[in-house]
Amino acid sequence: MQGQQKESAFVDANYFYGSILRHNKDIEHLIKGHPKGFILGYNVKTFGKSRWQQAYNYPDFGVSMVYQNPQNDVLGSTISIHGHYNFYFLKRNLFLRVATGIAYAENPYDIDTNPNNNAYGTHLLGSSYFMLGYQRKDIFKGFGLKAGLALIHYSNSSVKSPNSSANTFAATLGVNYQIDTDVQPTYRQTTKYDKVQQPIHFNMVLRGGIQEGRVIGLGQKPFLVVSGYADKRLSFKSSIQLGVDAIFAKFLETEIAYSAAAFPQNGVRGDEDYKRVGVFVGYEMHINKLSLIGQVGYYAYYPYKFEARVYLRPGLKYYITEKIFSVVTLKSHWASAENVAFGLGFRI
Repeated sequence: MQGQQKESAFVDANYFYGSILRHNKDIEHLIKGHPKGFILGYNVKTFGKSRWQQAYNYPDFGVSMVYQNPQNDVLGSTISIHGHYNFYFLKRNLFLRVATGIAYAENPYDIDTNPNNNAYGTHLLGSSYFMLGYQRKDIFKGFGLKAGLALIHYSNSSVKSPNSSANTFAATLGVNYQIDTDVQPTYRQTTKYDKVQQPIHFNMVLRGGIQEGRVIGLGQKPFLVVSGYADKRLSFKSSIQLGVDAIFAKFLETEIAYSAAAFPQNGVRGDEDYKRVGVFVGYEMHINKLSLIGQVGYYAYYPYKFEARVYLRPGLKYYITEKIFSVVTLKSHWASAENVAFGLGFRI
């Protein structure tokens, strides 16, 4: 019904079957059996009421639940809840779902009862998944079919060790059901929008959290990251960034002292500075008030060798106002997560 903005929604159910990827040699003993499970989703369609909906080809947003049985008693089952977007291509038959959320692991590491699970150190984990597939909607009375591939990730981001994490690559097969087949609003298409033109802006961000290092039992320590960066808006969708991080991670101070005492043959004296300074470049993809960010950094000041000198920092950013934003990021050295950080920033 043209002119109405009635919410239009559909649900989907997907079965998956796959394998755990060997992203880290430390989890080789956990790669046995083939994980299987299901993904349930509730999806709300968009029809171009806002500019971002038109810019991204009318995506869906929604919530989804994932249940996974790895068929491995050491890992145990997981159940997770996510927020997600569905993006469409090829006349809306090809879709990409991007989802992030939180998971509960049935059987994490325990020094007495489950010492072999070095993938999950806690019951609560961060979880994300990507699903790429082909679908046909409303084939018969609102029901349609879909099939594709999924990548499902679980990690506690080194909040507590161990945290080798696990990634499942799987094939999916599912059905979808359009709830309101009788009412389908019309897609809006605005022919002209003003071009986004902004000067360079400067940003300050404080982020932090708790984490535990590579050695199990040294305890959780706080960390703080102070970042300053410049950003330039290139278009309605995109910005680029260039900045500096000052990183104060107390777990490194503990690890330096431990390494000097336990492994003097490695050449660690014990008085090395635990602080680090990095420079980074980044990209920001704007989706309404939410942004997806990805940054690549290099430690310019690196007195103690920890993991790689290059670091990655994907994350989510939410603009509370035009000048104040919140952010959550995952910092990693390739496949090894260092921390998950929560922060607040100011843009001038």
